[in-house]
Amino acid sequence: MKLSFFGATKVVTGSNFLLESQGKKILIDCGFFQGPKVLEQKNKKPFPYDPRKIDAVIITHAHFDHVGRLPILIQGGFNGKIFATPPTIELSKLVLKDSMEIQEEIFFSKEDIKKTFSLFEAVEYHKEINLAKEDKNKFSFKLLDAGHILGSAIIEIFTEKKKIVFSGDLGNPPTPLLRSTEFPSSADYVVVESTYGDRVHKEFIERKNKLEDIIEDTIRKKGVLMIPAFAIERTQEILYEMNELVENRRIPRVPVFVDSPLAIQSINVYKKYKKYYNKEASYLLRTGDKIFDFKGLTFTRKVEDSKKINDVDLPKIIIAGSGMSTGGRILHHERRYLPGSKNCLLLISYQVAGTLGRKIQEGTKEVQIFSERVPVLADIKAIEGYSAHPDKDGLFRWLYSIKSSAQLKEENLLKKIFVVHGEENPSLSLACSIRDKLGIETEVPDYGSSYRI
Repeated sequence: MKLSFFGATKVVTGSNFLLESQGKKILIDCGFFQGPKVLEQKNKKPFPYDPRKIDAVIITHAHFDHVGRLPILIQGGFNGKIFATPPTIELSKLVLKDSMEIQEEIFFSKEDIKKTFSLFEAVEYHKEINLAKEDKNKFSFKLLDAGHILGSAIIEIFTEKKKIVFSGDLGNPPTPLLRSTEFPSSADYVVVESTYGDRVHKEFIERKNKLEDIIEDTIRKKGVLMIPAFAIERTQEILYEMNELVENRRIPRVPVFVDSPLAIQSINVYKKYKKYYNKEASYLLRTGDKIFDFKGLTFTRKVEDSKKINDVDLPKIIIAGSGMSTGGRILHHERRYLPGSKNCLLLISYQVAGTLGRKIQEGTKEVQIFSERVPVLADIKAIEGYSAHPDKDGLFRWLYSIKSSAQLKEENLLKKIFVVHGEENPSLSLACSIRDKLGIETEVPDYGSSYRI
């Protein structure tokens, strides 16, 4: 059996792993590289394998860095099944359609996207799917709830009497909407994310209080609060918590705009898949609470409506994509409001190296937006507690649970861990800690590296 890494190695984005076993070739994710131009150039390069010879793709979740190159895979001749949970399929369709509108360079056509949609096959959590033609040659997989975004999955693969677990992106429980991350029952090999592999989310418990303080401070100054937010999960979580703050009169009622067509469409998917919510969110829905709606909230779908936000009196709150300020409508608001000292930009998502959001987070005093030099005089705030990724302690708890379960099942001792989905320092830091504290052989693979397992 052979495992190869063709993305998300010492970088956060571009998830793409190839597992070869029993004559089959299975891809885990097929994501877009995001970040510095030199990294995004990889999206133009041919895949290091023949797409025509890939038997199937299993998707962990619908973020663009996990599904963004699926249409390019189809261009190359892939014609197998793409397995994912029902919410992941619907959200992936929205993400891929939206990408054609906001990407500076178009890498695929509407026909490629249409063909991609035709290959999706829905799989619910905990249902085992056999990829082998004969049961005696077992090559199967099962999806567990990752708790990262709606429909996100951990993948368990069973082949050659071994079990390989791919974490995908894990969640950061407890979250306002979703159930907690599940723990696999043992494994031989684990491929684990490491986005925050070298730090602890200190503000997790206080995140709502800090959100309240930032909103109140901006309102007091009569400024604009801009929140760059990923359209899937972050926007929904922020709305959920703002709804509670407004209903409990913890913040004054001011105009709140969700200026993201993708986020608005995604909310409809969230409304459709209520069975994936945690108990608290499910209870609120049953009692008639409209958790994505409150007085003063406006959804702006059309460009004309987005422009009219400028005419609304201060103070006001604008939630818009993209979460790392790499495109979308947030750029127009940042160009207009970053120069204002009474305004605030609140970062609630991980900012990949090389992105505009990362430059602002690191304290630059001037940025370039639409070929225009824009001074950064607004307050810059960040709340790490809203991250959809676990910190190093959360990653350890997840890995320790797998190790403990494996020890109880002596035939499934955890042999090796591969650390991916993180910049180089967090990945190396997590790998070192795993070796020291868990005593398990650990690798931080390079792009294109392969391992016999």
